[in-house]
Amino acid sequence: MARIPEAVIENVKNSVNITDVVSQYVQLKKSGKNLFGNCPFHEERTPSFSVSEDKQIFHCFSCGRGGNVFKFLMEIKNISFPEAVIEVAKMQNIKISDQYLTGPSNQAPKQSEDQKRLIDIHNQVARLYHHILVNTKLGEHALSYLHSRGLDDETIDEFQLGFAPQENLLQPFLKQREVDQQLMHASGLFIERDDGTLSDRFFNRVMYPIRNQAGQTIAFSGRVLDKQASQAKYLNSPETTIFSKRDVLFNLDKAKAAVRTTKDVILFEGFMDVISAFQAGVKNGIASMGTSFTDQQIHQIERITDHLEICYDGDEPGQKAINRAVDTLAHARLKLGVIQLPSGVDPDEYRKQNGDEQFQKMIQTARESPVTFKLRFLKLHRNFNRDEDRVDYLNDALAVIATVDTPVGRDVYVNQLVDQFQVDKQLLLDQINGIILNNRRKRRDYQNYNQHKQIDDSQMDMIQSQPQPKRVNKIESAEQFLLCRMLHDHDVWLRVASIDGFCFATDQYQMLYTLAEGYFHQHHDYHVDEFIATINEPSLKHLVVSLENLSISKQSYKGEIDDYVNIIMNEAPLENQIKAKQKQLVESTRTGNLQEQIKIGMDLIKLEQQKQQQSGRNQS
Repeated sequence: MARIPEAVIENVKNSVNITDVVSQYVQLKKSGKNLFGNCPFHEERTPSFSVSEDKQIFHCFSCGRGGNVFKFLMEIKNISFPEAVIEVAKMQNIKISDQYLTGPSNQAPKQSEDQKRLIDIHNQVARLYHHILVNTKLGEHALSYLHSRGLDDETIDEFQLGFAPQENLLQPFLKQREVDQQLMHASGLFIERDDGTLSDRFFNRVMYPIRNQAGQTIAFSGRVLDKQASQAKYLNSPETTIFSKRDVLFNLDKAKAAVRTTKDVILFEGFMDVISAFQAGVKNGIASMGTSFTDQQIHQIERITDHLEICYDGDEPGQKAINRAVDTLAHARLKLGVIQLPSGVDPDEYRKQNGDEQFQKMIQTARESPVTFKLRFLKLHRNFNRDEDRVDYLNDALAVIATVDTPVGRDVYVNQLVDQFQVDKQLLLDQINGIILNNRRKRRDYQNYNQHKQIDDSQMDMIQSQPQPKRVNKIESAEQFLLCRMLHDHDVWLRVASIDGFCFATDQYQMLYTLAEGYFHQHHDYHVDEFIATINEPSLKHLVVSLENLSISKQSYKGEIDDYVNIIMNEAPLENQIKAKQKQLVESTRTGNLQEQIKIGMDLIKLEQQKQQQSGRNQS
């Protein structure tokens, strides 16, 4: 198939602002000329990921990834360059000719081929289940069930809900599509019998497709229609190469767009709560795969917002689940809140009982702080007619209030306790201050312990494997600044290019210089995103992006270019000779060759003298 023409690629790229694309995955905040956020490609606590709207590029100062909007989508979705172009075109409603949509030249890298096949299988199976639900007699019972749960056909289509009717449905379906036995086994859609044959994992169940952040189906959750004693109410796909429940948040792919408006995410307890809320117009809802919450899931939320509301069931198990979630999320960099439902009601039931408008109102007005929730939760199963229960509650409540950062905030909650229990306010404040001091001492002791404990080999390996800031010597610094000047000022380019015998001292800068020569044969002006698109080597792409982040004035000082050229053409070769002699000296010392040591030492003295003379000439 034909490659996408440069003119089409250019039109697509110019149609979109990179910030609009990146902000679907990263929560960005303005700082100076650029926008910053937590890098989506690795876990970090301090934002080192930047987006330049002026240059239409992104760059992470920690992991080094960078490039234009196409490169971002390639990295975040693990897709090929043509697929990224097509993705942006779809966002902007730009028509791409069918001849460019398929074919070997437009496929993703080979290493993810199996994963792509598994995702394709899940997408096909999701369409099959959905077709059975909405278009066949087999699905009528399941469709009636979903309608009875208050879901309309538009919502059922939106979430591609389906029905798995009986066993041994999928094997003929997938064999017809030339899916081999090994891939079927790896998909998680089957259970292996004792004799080695496969049977459908899901049957007689309403099917909820589970999608990744890119909106691709990677797993299923099936709810049984006619429950028998031996059957679980819900059955989920097992973990596979494309699905890990620790990494997945249900509906995050759809919620991201809504979060850009609402600025917060609502965490529901179940899939049905999320879907029901979506139908009611609350589209920023997500759910975890179970009530436990992982660091991976927390980081995914932190990338798109700093505000999370927890909306679980109003019954006692739901309240306990909220309490666990609040404790789990306490270390996250998220502003937490709780949406408190009436006792015994879950979000889906509340919407059906009160309607969409009242549901939306409740989502906005039933919010409370985690501390308010905790103070109410601590009252469960306590009899305040008993002195012992009152004392225990006050002790627990003061420990919670002590976590509030501000004195004013603590005072508000203490006044509530004073009014409710008629106790001396100063006594409560004194006890809170004691708790705060004790907590500070514990944190200080823990920090001191961490600072002084011995680091074992495995920890040292882990530390050494982290990206370390690269130290740049005088010569490479000159190469960086000179190449940056040359790319952005064509007069400087022509001036340096005309110097007889000029070349960069370091291979990677010389390679960029050579690639830039080819670029300027086809382009009159320099645009960093266009130049990056002509480069295949990732390390060179990162180097170009790093040049754009140099702290460099718009105007060069007098003699600046000459200084760089002199360092590169004169000092660099001398430095390389000195380094080579120093290596020879180390080797001759190791072998005990005294005569060789003397000779190399004399050569080093001469080279150092030349370096000093050269330095003196430069200073004069």
